[in-house]
Amino acid sequence: MDYVYNTSGVCSRQIHFKIENGVLRDVRYVGGCNGNLQGIGRLVEGLPAEEVEAKLKGVSCGGRPTSCPDQLARAIRAALDSEKKG
Repeated sequence: MDYVYNTSGVCSRQIHFKIENGVLRDVRYVGGCNGNLQGIGRLVEGLPAEEVEAKLKGVSCGGRPTSCPDQLARAIRAALDSEKKG
């Protein structure tokens, strides 16, 4: 399923991604540090979504309580919760 997550408290504005059979696919950020965010997308491609959430949850940036990786963790959790609600 395709998801769009509107970020908060970071430079990027949105995260677009898919979860197919519990696996993360096609992670793309809108805005933010393009090279770093492309790298994150490539590193998490094909990994279990829950594993990525666990690894990235709580990462901070520049003294902020969140970061683009943390926002991806939050986006994954929101997507997985919405799948459970059906």
